[in-house]
Parts: sequence; C-alpha cells; structure tokens
Amino acid sequence: MTDTSRFPALTLAVAMMIAGTVGAFVTEAGVDPITTVFWRCVFATLFLGAWCLLRGYLPDPGLSRARLLRAAICGVCMVLSWVVFFAGFARTSIAVMTIIYHIQPFFVVLIGVAFLQERVNADQIIWMVLAFVGVVLASGLVASSTAITTTWAVGILMALGGAVLYAIVTVLAKGLGEQRPEVTVLCQAVVGAVMLAPLANISAIIPAASWGWLAGIGVLHTGIAYVMMFSAYPRLSTPVIGVLTFIYPVVAILIDWAIYQHPIGLPQAIGMIMIAAATLGVRLGWRFPGRTASVSPAE
Repeated sequence: MTDTSRFPALTLAVAMMIAGTVGAFVTEAGVDPITTVFWRCVFATLFLGAWCLLRGYLPDPGLSRARLLRAAICGVCMVLSWVVFFAGFARTSIAVMTIIYHIQPFFVVLIGVAFLQERVNADQIIWMVLAFVGVVLASGLVASSTAITTTWAVGILMALGGAVLYAIVTVLAKGLGEQRPEVTVLCQAVVGAVMLAPLANISAIIPAASWGWLAGIGVLHTGIAYVMMFSAYPRLSTPVIGVLTFIYPVVAILIDWAIYQHPIGLPQAIGMIMIAAATLGVRLGWRFPGRTASVSPAE
C-alpha cells in the first residue's frame, strides 16, 4: 500500500478512487443485494481479521462489552445501508444513487439536533436547504426529460434511506472512543455476515466470474480502501479530507457515464454540484457573508 506517512493525500485520493468503483463491481457481479452484502461481509471479515492480527490490533483489550454492543449496532445499520444502497443501483443509476447517498452529513446534523440537543446555526440551515434542492434536481424528479417511474422514485428513497442509516453509524461511532477503526469495521463485517446468513441466497450457483467481483467488494472496497482511509485521516486537515472525499462520487459518475451510458442532464448536474457544495459547506463550516459565528457547526 501507499506509504501514508509520506503521501497521506495521495493515499486518501487512491482510496476514494477505489471506493468510487463499488457500483460497477456490484453491477458486474449480478447477484441480489442481500447476497452481495453477505459475501462482502464474509470477504471483509477474512481480510480485516488477518490485517488486525498481523498489525497487533487484536486481541483488543479496550473492546469492552459496551463498545462491542455499540459496534454491533453500528454493524446492523451499516449492513442495512449497504443493502438498500446496492438495491438502488438497478432502480436508478450508479451516479444518482452515489451522489444522493453522500448527503449523509446533513442527516448527522439533524440527528444531533433531534436526539442529542445539539444546536444548528443559520448557515447550516441554508446549506441543508440548498442540499435538499440539489437532491430534487439530482434525482431527476423535476426539470428532467427522463420519464420518471415508480421504480426510479423508490430508488431515490433507497438512497435517502441508506444515507440516514449511514448517518446513524457516524453518530454511534463517536462513542467508540480510541478504538481502532479497522477493529470497528471488522466487528461490523462479522455482524453483517451473521445477520444476513439466513437471508442470503447462499445455495444459489454463482457464476465463476461473479466471485471475483464479490471478493473485490469485500477485500478491495471494504478492506484495503478502508485501511487506506483510516491511515490517511490522522495526517490530513479537515478541508483536505472534505475535498478529497468527493473523488468517490466523481469516479462513480464517470464510470456510470462511460461504461453504462447513463449521461447526466444539466438539471441533474446542477443538483449534484449543489449537493457537493452544500456538503463541503457543512463539513468545513463555511459561512455566508454577514452571518455571525455565534454557534459552532455540529460535527
């Protein structure tokens, strides 16, 4: 892997490029979403288990019952998020699902306000309104020449549902303290494999070519990419992380256009730009001219 001590920005950029290809891997595997996520968890468990053992992260003396329970709940939400996210690809498109899925920072803010008594400032409210308008445009539900079907609308709801679940994971993960992120993801993968085993179509005959794509989703996207991300984060500033994170949806959009011939219309492009700008605005605490800094933005 890239030497993160010397090239953390490059490491994170490569990790985001890898993550941006997950939609193509899921599509090419051609397996139903639940079974896909099950095998993702299995392969991720094997990779991350070996990684954590080799790096000395396991056994983890700090993994108390309370932390283990919290990590397990995170795992349930994360796995459900993956399932609805993958299921939405066939209903809308990789590009639309990915960009809408990335509005999860706004749901983190809303969860903080609704359940954690956190405050939201006027700038955040404006960014959230802009993001909502961006979602409407990016979804193609308005100002689009594409015929909108019930299937497409369901896909949009799946993207939003996946984003909410991912936001819950983000909020819960804050309570895991100094636990290694790789150990947390390993816990999530184990929970996912156990949870989905009775539901996945394990007995189905999966084509040989599909196994490579499934293994890639588990090892490449959930193992290698996550390790690279977590290795780079401590060495980068928040603005750099915020900007590089958007390599993920950009790669997904380019793949969807170049390989699957799903061009983005002008209204959708404007909506995606609005979502990207609003997300960066919330993450980086951007303020509109004339506004005061009386309230700190929620993380």
